Amino acid sequence: MEKWKLRFFSIWAGQTASSFGTDVAQFALVWWITKLTGSAMVLATATAAALVPTILLSPFAGVYVDRHSRRLIMIVSDAFIALVSLWLAYLFWTDTMQIGHVYVVVIARALGSAFYRPASGASVTLLVPKEHYGRISGMDQTRSGVLTVAGPLLGALAIAWFPLHHVMLFDFGTAAFAIAPLLFFTIPQPAVEPSAARASFWQDFVSGLQYVVQWRALMLLVSLVAVANVMLFSSMSLMPLLVFKGFGGEARMLGWFQSASGFGMIAGGLALGIWGGPRRKIPAFLACVTGVGAALLFPAWAPTSLWPIAVGSLGLLGVMFSIAQGNFTAATRGLVDPVKQGRFYALLGSLLQSLEPPGILVAGAVADVAGIRAWFAICGVVLVLTGGIGFLSSPLRRIEQEAGEVQVANRAQ
Repeated sequence: MEKWKLRFFSIWAGQTASSFGTDVAQFALVWWITKLTGSAMVLATATAAALVPTILLSPFAGVYVDRHSRRLIMIVSDAFIALVSLWLAYLFWTDTMQIGHVYVVVIARALGSAFYRPASGASVTLLVPKEHYGRISGMDQTRSGVLTVAGPLLGALAIAWFPLHHVMLFDFGTAAFAIAPLLFFTIPQPAVEPSAARASFWQDFVSGLQYVVQWRALMLLVSLVAVANVMLFSSMSLMPLLVFKGFGGEARMLGWFQSASGFGMIAGGLALGIWGGPRRKIPAFLACVTGVGAALLFPAWAPTSLWPIAVGSLGLLGVMFSIAQGNFTAATRGLVDPVKQGRFYALLGSLLQSLEPPGILVAGAVADVAGIRAWFAICGVVLVLTGGIGFLSSPLRRIEQEAGEVQVANRAQ
């Protein structure tokens, strides 16, 4: 086995195991909150408590990631999150767990994730040869799809068979799989120009913003991704309402809809993982965004009797989403200067998450006034237009060819 494969796949497999533990524990915690309070407001405020620190801290965490050892940041962040899970296990074991502890836990986890995610995302470029970016992105999407489908199922089984403190200990234990490979394998640091090495923290923060804003095509790409994310997130959040009001269905039908999109994500990720994607990944991303929009239009207009075909369209949506996300990630790994990738992914994550709460509020208001099908139709049309606008942009079509020149120019600054 090639050296890079042993190193990368050891780290990737450890992260996957840890993600399963986290998803199982998260499902168990959410269900505990639901049974204890029965309050939508408590769930909403817990979600907000997780989002706000990430949104505010991520841009600064990205600067820290680019200035320091990404491997060490991943180890410390993982260990910190694991200790939070251990504390949670202790609280459940001693029967002292309170709702107030939930907010402390989700905020602490969010703080750890704010550093871990950009460090992990920026490390792939340094661990994997460029020609394999597409396949690795496909593997990431397959993992996301499997977690989407299996996480709730495993979580439900876990809380049925084990006490909650055992479930939290499982999360703590799986963190060891993520940390152990990082203790044995190094992650290369990107080469930094002497002038950049002498820059202050604030100068690095500003240069990260300028890097995105001043690169016209990259800024357009980020804007299109933000619009697409808001449309898709808001529509998926209202899927239960579409099933109940739009198709007159019950929980079983909702399960079909959600499972279809999850299995579609797995299929799309597997396809991309085997294929690797086209050489020019941005056009593929834009085409798949258009495909996601088209897949949303059928559930918006389909009669109730055709709900199985609507389920199929959600499966197609999952495939298109997975390939779109995989191509976008692979493209940005090749486009963005490795020295600035921590800042880029942190800024992108902060932007996307900051738009999700207002997006769902607007979606709810429009759906209440115009109907849930109308909102899905709006989302579908906007996504189709988003892909079309990208294709009409000459700078965006040429962005992959110009990336080398931009990287050279920015390193010289």
